[in-house]
Amino acid sequence: MMLVVHHLYISPGHNYRGHHGLPPGEHPILEVDSVMCVAGKGLVGDRYFEEKEDFKGQITFFALEVHRALCAKFGQPETPPAVYRRNVITEGLDLNTLVAKEFELQGVRFLGTEECRPCYWMDRAVAPGAEGVMQGRGGLRAKIITSGTLSRDGAGSTGPLHQLRERHAD
Repeated sequence: MMLVVHHLYISPGHNYRGHHGLPPGEHPILEVDSVMCVAGKGLVGDRYFEEKEDFKGQITFFALEVHRALCAKFGQPETPPAVYRRNVITEGLDLNTLVAKEFELQGVRFLGTEECRPCYWMDRAVAPGAEGVMQGRGGLRAKIITSGTLSRDGAGSTGPLHQLRERHAD
């Protein structure tokens, strides 16, 4: 089973979390060719790095197929996949199938913990109505089990996705 990594993003700060009732923050989301995944801590340089012990969202994934469908639905083909503020934009697999499963990508092992449930901010970031359309398709939150580097396909090591085993994701 192949999972293509199209984009990798990190951001130094939160634009939406903690901003309820306020305008979003202005922290950039930076596209990178590769990112260091640190077991139990997150992505070096990202706002969730060392968030808290056993954090379920050390890394987030979002499907390019869902992005394309949203762009088509809302008539916004120029919308970049960075608007979802997920770390890894993938193609080739329904990410919901990885909840409560260990998997390996480019030699790094992860545990899918839960869906990245979309929130009301998606209506502002994408288009009015996006939150509702994204229900059940908001991406995947995961823990990093082993340290290593992820690279965009074409920017370094690529390889198949290996589903290792089901495991309780807490």
